[in-house]
Amino acid sequence: MSHLPILPVLLPMFVGALLLLIARSKMVVKRSLSLLATLLQIPLAWALMGQAGEGISVYALGNWMPPFGIVLVLDHLSALLLMVTAVLASCAVLYALRGDDGLGRNFHALFQFQLMGINGAFLTGDLFNLFVFFEILLIASYALLLHGAGSARVRAGLHYVLLNLFGSALFLIAVGTLYGLLGTLNMADMAVRVAALEPVDAPLVGAAGLLLLVVFGLKAAVFPLYFWLPRAYAAASAPVAALFAIMTKVGIYSIIRVYSLIFGEAAGPLANLAETWLWPLALLTLALGAIGALAASTLNGLIAYLVVVSVGTLLAGVALGSEDALVATLYYLIHSTWISGALFLFAGLLSRARGPRHAGRLVPGPTVPHALLLSGLFFIAAISVVGMPPLSGFVGKLLLLQAAGVGLAAFWLYLVVLMGGLLALIGLSRAGSTLFWRQEPEPATGEPLDAWRMLAVLLLLVSSPLLVIMAGPLLDYLQATAAQVLAPTHYIEAVMSMGGEA
Repeated sequence: MSHLPILPVLLPMFVGALLLLIARSKMVVKRSLSLLATLLQIPLAWALMGQAGEGISVYALGNWMPPFGIVLVLDHLSALLLMVTAVLASCAVLYALRGDDGLGRNFHALFQFQLMGINGAFLTGDLFNLFVFFEILLIASYALLLHGAGSARVRAGLHYVLLNLFGSALFLIAVGTLYGLLGTLNMADMAVRVAALEPVDAPLVGAAGLLLLVVFGLKAAVFPLYFWLPRAYAAASAPVAALFAIMTKVGIYSIIRVYSLIFGEAAGPLANLAETWLWPLALLTLALGAIGALAASTLNGLIAYLVVVSVGTLLAGVALGSEDALVATLYYLIHSTWISGALFLFAGLLSRARGPRHAGRLVPGPTVPHALLLSGLFFIAAISVVGMPPLSGFVGKLLLLQAAGVGLAAFWLYLVVLMGGLLALIGLSRAGSTLFWRQEPEPATGEPLDAWRMLAVLLLLVSSPLLVIMAGPLLDYLQATAAQVLAPTHYIEAVMSMGGEA
């Protein structure tokens, strides 16, 4: 049995613990260790993508076999999301090394623990450990959000903590109900038992399944549970906000995994349990996120609402339910995560250049150094995130609209996606003209541009044309991923056959 699938969890866990033990060491030691551990996640994720191409791998912790033992399951989807996280986190930690990590204590240890939680959530094969990894990433995110303090962060952090504690309580109730009725928490085993469910138990299991949708909707910031996100993301420091760009995707991943595997086509009376709810929630999330972006008063707030728009777009793709729609969803997920991360890092860079008086407020300010370069980067990021050709946002939205086909659902999707894109374009145009055209004659009093911070922004931003250039092989991988997700029999057989061998 290959031990590679456990490494994305163990590596950040041990490095995080080591960073706590050497908390009084020189910052250069902690920075080097954190950067090295984060960068190592990229070749590790690459190797895991290769392993996933050979079939679904099941890793039984302690050699305890499923359904009773804890298992990690590596398939195309989990390997892909590990790579998306590794690239985003590497750029975020590279940016943080230039001073953001020194605003408070134990930044790098918390960063590693958050990576551990995110990676674990993508890999776990049972529902209770999905809850555990959710808690690990959330506890780390609470501390990271408050890192550097400030009244705005404390206020935003309080709302964020309370809402997520409420979500965690609901998650625990749902998991407990499902365990009481089904007698298992292994997701593959649950899929088998739900398919053979007695009619008398179906309503309660269905209620618990829908309660999970509420929890995942809260984590993903789906309407009407997205109100915490703009304030929390806008208040976080730039590298933390950039890393948070993957957090909503953990919620989207959980929706895809649970409602295709446990409550999918083969779930008997509970087949396609969430289908009725996903479509209106997706369109409302997308529309209200775009309106929020139009009304934002800070650059970070605008980007946070664009994250809400991306959540609505992703959920629409999941709601369509077809293989082509899932391919489009996953392509858009990669694009939106990396470009949102680039925008948050860019906003931090620009705020430092403008000085504390103007920072990221969408008001005319002093002339920033290298204004042409900054405005050019903002323009590229804007057209990419809005979905204009020739960058990856356009390809993602085009794939999604093509997957919608024709009919009433396609009409509403075209209307909301195109109108949402137009509103986001207006919001970004207003922001760009205010920040770069309506500049006052005196020079900015902020910091000069930092080359390493700029490099972190560029690395994420260049992903947009690369996703277009590499679209052929990437779409082949996503096609295989979508086919695997929509045929959960292979996942169930891989996990349950391992238990049978025991």
